[in-house]
Amino acid sequence: MTDFGPILGFDHLEFYVGNARQAAQFYTRGFGFQTTAYRGLETGDRQVASYVLEQGEIRLVVSTGLSPAHPICQSVLDHGDALAVIALTVPDVAHAYHIATRQGARGAMLPTPMADAHGVIHCAAIHAYGDLLIKFVDRNDYRGIFAPGFAPRPRQPSMGLGLTTIDHVVGSVEVGQMDHWAQFLADTLGFELLVQFEPHTIATDDSALKSKVMQDPTGTIKLPINEPAAGKCKSQIQEYLDYNQGPGVQHVACATDDIIATVSRLRRGGIECLPIPPSYYDTLAAQIGPIREPLQHLAELGILVDRDQDGYLLQIFTRPVVDRPTLFFEIIQRRGSQGFGEGNFRSLFAAIEREQAQRGNLELASLP
Repeated sequence: MTDFGPILGFDHLEFYVGNARQAAQFYTRGFGFQTTAYRGLETGDRQVASYVLEQGEIRLVVSTGLSPAHPICQSVLDHGDALAVIALTVPDVAHAYHIATRQGARGAMLPTPMADAHGVIHCAAIHAYGDLLIKFVDRNDYRGIFAPGFAPRPRQPSMGLGLTTIDHVVGSVEVGQMDHWAQFLADTLGFELLVQFEPHTIATDDSALKSKVMQDPTGTIKLPINEPAAGKCKSQIQEYLDYNQGPGVQHVACATDDIIATVSRLRRGGIECLPIPPSYYDTLAAQIGPIREPLQHLAELGILVDRDQDGYLLQIFTRPVVDRPTLFFEIIQRRGSQGFGEGNFRSLFAAIEREQAQRGNLELASLP
């Protein structure tokens, strides 16, 4: 499909949370984001409180409903704190919405202009897997702070963590649904298959998953989709589906230009990452060849490395940032490689399985 029109980038990611004020503090102190805008009772919004968080080119929004009947509160009841909206920048919202819905997407928000004294923003949205919304945004004619209804927040001194962009956003869906949702992205948004991973690629002796990495034609937006695969024990994807009460976004990957500095600051902010056994680093140099980063520093921080024909990448994964074993973050630095750390899949999967075992979920067929 070639008539969808270009996607220019991620506009923002919106999380529905139980307490937006506390969530904003968590992402500010733990991940180095700066709170730049707010809406709520003080700005005249009687329904929702939202905080806009920014770092580099990344923009997050954390929102909570102000009454139990609000849909955000129902979402939190079902899924816990979760990524609810992927907002994409497009040059023509009405065109994007028309093409997507013509190709089979279910509309969630008709093309709508939102205006104030600073101009107008155009928005629309469609439903994706689970309760996820994909939103189209055009803010070319808006010069205010984020959107109408938001007020600026005084900027506080912040060192940041060096996060620069959203690298990719990974969804988890039920068994047998990966192909359906990959085709959905192709049909409605013009996405293409970048790479596919079969169960033997992402597996341990106990569990496995399948994955398709979908991207827009420019390679700007990457939305991998995972599903569980057959194994002796419960896959990490099935654990996610059980506790999320269905499909949703499992993790967000944020890019950095200096992963050692970023992860060092991340740890100082209290963010826990998946522990990697020291044995992983015993043969790393022989496997990946020369790299710029000292292996000792990578081992101390638990950073993984993988190389392909284009270069190498460095990556690390946080533990879940919520009490349910659902949402987590990846920090990634690319030095040429545009892959996803295929050489690390087994080590990563084993690390996740150790965490599952500690939670008592590795061998359970379903929730107790």
